[in-house]
Amino acid sequence: MVAAPPAPQPDGAGMAAPPLDTPPLEKLLDDDPQVRVLRRIPGADADRGAATPRPPFPDIVVAEMTLDHARELHRRHPQLHIERDRLLSCADASPVPREPAQAAPAGEGVTLSFLVQDSDGGPVEDAVVIVTGSRWPGHGVTDASGRTTVALPGEAPETIRSVVVRPARGFWTRRLDRPALAPDRDNLITLDRLADSFEGFPAQQMFGWGQQAMQLHRLPPTFRGAGVKVAIIDSGAAAAHPDLRGEIAAGLDLVDRGQRGWAVDTVFHGSPCAGIVTAADTGHGVIGCAVEAEVHACKVFPTGRFSDLIEALDYCIDHEIDVVHLGAGCSRPSRLVAAKIDQARHAGVACVIGAGDDGGAVTFPGTLPTVLTVAAIGKTGTFPPSSAHAAEVAGPRTVEGYFSPRFTCRGPEVDLCAPGVAVLSVAPPDGYAVRDGSSLAAAHVTGLAALALAHHGDFRNGFGRRDAARVDHLFRLIKSSCMPLDLGDPHRTGAGLPDAMRLLGPALAGIPGLPSEVLNLLDQLTAEMIQAGLLQPPPMPAPEGQARTRPAAAAARAEQGESGHTALAWLAEEMRMAGLLVEDPPDLLD
Repeated sequence: MVAAPPAPQPDGAGMAAPPLDTPPLEKLLDDDPQVRVLRRIPGADADRGAATPRPPFPDIVVAEMTLDHARELHRRHPQLHIERDRLLSCADASPVPREPAQAAPAGEGVTLSFLVQDSDGGPVEDAVVIVTGSRWPGHGVTDASGRTTVALPGEAPETIRSVVVRPARGFWTRRLDRPALAPDRDNLITLDRLADSFEGFPAQQMFGWGQQAMQLHRLPPTFRGAGVKVAIIDSGAAAAHPDLRGEIAAGLDLVDRGQRGWAVDTVFHGSPCAGIVTAADTGHGVIGCAVEAEVHACKVFPTGRFSDLIEALDYCIDHEIDVVHLGAGCSRPSRLVAAKIDQARHAGVACVIGAGDDGGAVTFPGTLPTVLTVAAIGKTGTFPPSSAHAAEVAGPRTVEGYFSPRFTCRGPEVDLCAPGVAVLSVAPPDGYAVRDGSSLAAAHVTGLAALALAHHGDFRNGFGRRDAARVDHLFRLIKSSCMPLDLGDPHRTGAGLPDAMRLLGPALAGIPGLPSEVLNLLDQLTAEMIQAGLLQPPPMPAPEGQARTRPAAAAARAEQGESGHTALAWLAEEMRMAGLLVEDPPDLLD
């Protein structure tokens, strides 16, 4: 990607080279025989008319050239910004072991046959069988008879470390460690049906364990996210799925550039995220967090690059999207993508991003301070011990059974965590599957963000304008609602697990968003009552390094600038305990 930033850029001698406008840049590249121009992405001037001025963004030319020629081009024109248009990867947890492989014994290798069946002996088609030996893993996909073969050079049946079966839909995954495999016949693997674990499913609709962990199932049916626009930048969404039919309003296909290519998901990654956000309330299957939000699908996978992500974000800005779910990442950063996300933030577009799934550091753009980065957590008891999900259990667990899975990325950039292990959602074309990944965790938070924008009073009084302040306030509210989780490393959990009841408590109580002057008066009243001895002071945070109790964590959130609604709720509770208040507080603006 080649761009000409409007500000002068210093050259190697510290002198500022004159800026290069777009037409001369395009002519420069078009006339260069060592450059092949692929497409142009128009930029945007600074929006001086907005309450918060939006930063400008330069035109971008996407072109092919050698690395050496790109360096030479930058040497001759230092005012140009040139960066690689890198491939994006799905934030998807792979069942392949992440431990380093050992050297394999010499030999020609082995070819293994597998037969995958259900508990009644019927074949399971389209299941991915992943076999890991002492070298690189191999895989195959079952045919209509449930059979597949996997060739592993340099391996023998005795060197196979694990076999993982990942069905396309309808069944639990299965993992076999150090299996006894036969090289001369089918190796039978039996899968358990999802319906055997979820009573009445899919004929009877159910909330996933993640929605229950975040208290989303306790919200009244009137909290549905109406009026909020959400975009899912991923692999498209299976718009014909019974649970998504009529739920995906529009979209953009950046893979095949087709008119409705966004409505087809061949990667099976964007559809589960869409299901978590907006699956229809039909009485069967699964139900989304914000079923009445207007959802758009921006398709960038399987071939997505930084330039496609920039175009997708342009779509979100142009269509006044409120919340973006981004299930893509890269191990290397991009200054142009970072600038585009900042431009989107100033336009009131909030980006919620999965931390990544390779078990290492947080991936870009989750490393940016302008986004909300979500790590995945799991919960024991929500999956069979024989499933591949069980292999992700590691480290400490809470009393409730929450744990940080092996795959989730970690780092100081993690803002919070959400359910991302054994998450039940839709699977193209018309089924259901259980998957892992931080993108699924981010989808839960995206749905919660849509509910907050639709129903929290602050966004109708004080933060209704589409600007960076609204985005920042949304992120603060979500983080302030979190229940801290002590899983041994705060870089795996951030502020903790969001709680929809805490976040939307004022709306549930019928208390509208209060002006900042009223909130300040409430804080002042609370302080004066404490000083007069009418209230006990809030508990102080525990010393650093010690686990916080819930009241101390709430006090810490108040110190960090949480909305005065929390102080009001705490004040009401203290007055109730003192016998000064026998009923719920009335609507102050009634």
